[in-house]
Amino acid sequence: MSLRKKADSDATTRPLGRAATINDIARLSGVSKKTVSRIINNSPLVRKDTREKVEALMREVGYAPDPLARGLAFRRSFLIGMVYDNPTAQYVVDMQYGALDALRGSSFELVVHPCDTRSPGYIEGVKRFVQQQKLHGVILVPRASEDQALADMLEEIGCRYTRIASLPLDDTSQMVITHDRDGAAEAADYLLSLGHRDIALITGPSAYRSAHERTAGFIDALERRGIELPPARIIEAGYTFESGVAAAEKLLLGKQRPTAIFTGNDEMAAGVYKVAMRAGINIPRELSVVGYDDSPLASRLWPSLTSVRRNTRDTGRTAAAMLIQPEGQAALQIASVRPHLIVRDSCQPPLD
Repeated sequence: MSLRKKADSDATTRPLGRAATINDIARLSGVSKKTVSRIINNSPLVRKDTREKVEALMREVGYAPDPLARGLAFRRSFLIGMVYDNPTAQYVVDMQYGALDALRGSSFELVVHPCDTRSPGYIEGVKRFVQQQKLHGVILVPRASEDQALADMLEEIGCRYTRIASLPLDDTSQMVITHDRDGAAEAADYLLSLGHRDIALITGPSAYRSAHERTAGFIDALERRGIELPPARIIEAGYTFESGVAAAEKLLLGKQRPTAIFTGNDEMAAGVYKVAMRAGINIPRELSVVGYDDSPLASRLWPSLTSVRRNTRDTGRTAAAMLIQPEGQAALQIASVRPHLIVRDSCQPPLD
């Protein structure tokens, strides 16, 4: 053994002869000062074997962290942020519940930041939010998650993030994919299986990637069966109840109305119900309706709404869990939460 290696070996076993410092613990245990700081602050972002090794060394040398230094050394708080711009309140609530499920029992708490992605200064607002709260990481919810400039800003300031989107937009360790195209295709296949051919589509706003994916998935599924959707049967709305009412009026109050309508979310489907009721159109005997989200609203409508379930709570849980996993445990594949159709009472074959 060389003299240098022998000296290093002796240094890990003999007393220091003075009060140990955090630098000593890092050097003797062979980890970074940042890792030691995380262990001192009970961060869950450290592997179990590393924590046990460092804690054993601290006990051996009698290391006691200075409370003031402990507070200063850890520059991030145990806060996870959720940034969203979404008009559907239930969706945001379910996403928060899911994130809280993942954080329960950890040292982390959730803070939320609504924003308007159409505002030119919103990225600076998110940046101030992250820096003032010293966030450990951020969950980006659609439509904010679809903005590459926002993701780039978080990358620049060194803040971890997870993006929720309907298709891959980023590195595998930073994405949760919701596969909206597949969910819409399943809705189309179901209506076709019932015998519907005159079908209409009420989409979400064009600014949302989810609206594009659901529209494409629905139309592609129809075309695979030889059904072409005329432009007059496609109405853009705003993912809100009121916009669903306005769109349904265009489709249902004319002479030629469709036998079935697929809406980009359940709120807009409720708008279709209202217009149908006012016009004396019976659901499902004269009009079949399929929504998207499978929110609590779907089972409260009468008749109960057939809807594509997208497991929003599971999506929030997955996104938060990815942020609090120990560093160095990057995902090998993109996390997915797949939608599936929940069949209820709002559809039946069209009248002859």
